[in-house]
Amino acid sequence: MTTTQNTTDEHAWLEDVEGAAQLDWVRERNAGEGARIAATAQFASTRDRILEMLDSEAKIPDVSKIGEHYYNFWKDAAHERGIWRRTTLESYRTQDPDWETVLDLDALSEAEGENWVWHGVSVLRRSKDSTQDDHRLAMVDLSRGGADADVSREFDLHTRSFVTGGFERPEAKGNISWVDEDTLFVMTDHGPGSMTDSGYPRTARLWRRGTDLTEAELVFEGAQEDVAVTALHDQTPGHERDLVYRAIAFYEGELFLRGPDGGLTRIEVPNSAQASVTREWLTVRLREDWTPADRTYRAGSLLGIRLDDFLAGSRDLLELFVPTAASSLASFTWTRHHLVLNVLQDVTHRLEVLTLDSHDGASLKRTPFPGVPVVGTVQVAAVDRVASDQVWLYTTDFLHPTTLALADVAAGGEPEPVKAMPTFFDPTGLVAEQRFVTSADGTRVPYFLVRREDLPADGTTPTLLYGYGGFEISLTPTYSGGLGAAWLERGGAYALANIRGGGEYGPTWHQQALRANRHRAYEDMAAVARDLVDTGVTVPERLGVQGGSNGGLLAGNMLTQHPELFGAVVIQVPLLDMKRYSHLLAGASWMAEYGDPDVPQDWEFIATFSPYHLFDAERDYPPVLFTTSTRDDRVHPAHARKMAAQMLAAGKDVTYYENIEGGHGGAATNAQLAHMQALAYRFLAERLGLG
Repeated sequence: MTTTQNTTDEHAWLEDVEGAAQLDWVRERNAGEGARIAATAQFASTRDRILEMLDSEAKIPDVSKIGEHYYNFWKDAAHERGIWRRTTLESYRTQDPDWETVLDLDALSEAEGENWVWHGVSVLRRSKDSTQDDHRLAMVDLSRGGADADVSREFDLHTRSFVTGGFERPEAKGNISWVDEDTLFVMTDHGPGSMTDSGYPRTARLWRRGTDLTEAELVFEGAQEDVAVTALHDQTPGHERDLVYRAIAFYEGELFLRGPDGGLTRIEVPNSAQASVTREWLTVRLREDWTPADRTYRAGSLLGIRLDDFLAGSRDLLELFVPTAASSLASFTWTRHHLVLNVLQDVTHRLEVLTLDSHDGASLKRTPFPGVPVVGTVQVAAVDRVASDQVWLYTTDFLHPTTLALADVAAGGEPEPVKAMPTFFDPTGLVAEQRFVTSADGTRVPYFLVRREDLPADGTTPTLLYGYGGFEISLTPTYSGGLGAAWLERGGAYALANIRGGGEYGPTWHQQALRANRHRAYEDMAAVARDLVDTGVTVPERLGVQGGSNGGLLAGNMLTQHPELFGAVVIQVPLLDMKRYSHLLAGASWMAEYGDPDVPQDWEFIATFSPYHLFDAERDYPPVLFTTSTRDDRVHPAHARKMAAQMLAAGKDVTYYENIEGGHGGAATNAQLAHMQALAYRFLAERLGLG
């Protein structure tokens, strides 16, 4: 979408992402304090150790089953851009799997003079001339420099080469879905008027082989003010169907079934609910209470019903999960015959297996998931939900490396260990604990603290506080070799805050910090910071806060609203100018979260959490590091640029670093990621006295 600048803002000129003067400003900032830190021996040591971890061949390769092969995308020192590779399950179980390279992005980038970044792949299950699944054709998504905008190119998995004259979607924000060998659903930029105000496709079209993209048949068109439109073909054998989804707002949408004649049948659930179809089942995840007939289902519940029964008018839904005050549904995973629930109980994971009798929608059997350790975080992924009841189990916490196991939920046996990440730092003497603190309005807020067992309660420990607090995203304990090596191992403490705005206690926890109630997230974060001081863990001069994206907005509000609580602040790929955010790149899609700054009543409360406008040149602030990416086409780099420029003009202690590529993740390669992480840790160490 076209960006219009605010001419009353003296720093508005920095909104031109790739203008010559703007990039000169970026290079000058990059050559400043950030370059000084990067020239130190301590930085080099930290960066090299983090890079060694990122490049380690002992990491767990995440795999996806496609046909008889297990595919993995991998980066290391020899493959900076990465390789897409495959092996067999038997080989994958070994210490040294026999990998076959399918696509080498370094070689492709060099041959084509591009800086390709892997964005994923979509595979067609069966070709039209095949009597069985052959998984031959794929559409590979590639991004220049890590931006959200990407290209899609047809690829042959049998010959391991791009298809000459095959489907190719030009660079744009969008996606595709295979319908059959000669047909795609395509969502992309078709020219003026084809993208929403949020910068995403507003049409779904059928694109047939041998025709120009401009001739693709219109399937569905959303409104200009919608977030996006997408269509997909469900390839599940015996349950093939076409689905269209209209994202009206970030938390509102409509799901349609598309008939053979192109007609659409809406799945009549609340717009705020998340509806999905798997085999014969419709599941509905509620964000608000729903009374479809004479029974009310609670917000946060997961409901299930046979799709045919629902379309016939039945509203007798099974309650697959019902939340409590302390529990929420983190995720659910279908296998061939079962449904695995991943539940958060006071931010601790537990698993449950549900068996739904496909012949009798009223039958529901619940069994515990055997052999799952009680750890910080458990993630479940189906190996092949179409044909198998096997699942991958990832388990992790702050102090124990991630492990991978394979389990058969139908057999009910103990999970079989498959892989384990190596120990990247020394956890000796470290402990992790969960604490609770009372926020300004009396709400009980949890947070995790990782510290030395013999930590003195005298406030001498440099401590890093991290949070997010938005979009119903939950933060749970995970293993980070970089955090451990650069911070914990050297005597620092680390706190992870589960503030409102997140999803730790379901949709109500999120909704308590939406729009006009955004202040609650910041009150929660400030309460955690004060508790760390009140309990003797640290003092404000030794307390740092860090966050990225929406978490960057959080850190920006800690900087401007509570500068007295912190000794240093790290703000990464952030939102900061909340007056302009909805006009910058994908910002319009987040108005359900923050409000519309162009509506005076909304701006009245948005102004209370817009760091760019809360900044006071006469006030004292702790040192701050801003990092962003020129290639971030989701959260505009001007947020960080303008805030840094404003603070520098007022003579504040500002360190700025903008990676020329990297997208919203901030880095496109392991080397770039190691640099970004080391810069943050060394900035914090210097400012907070870690040494």
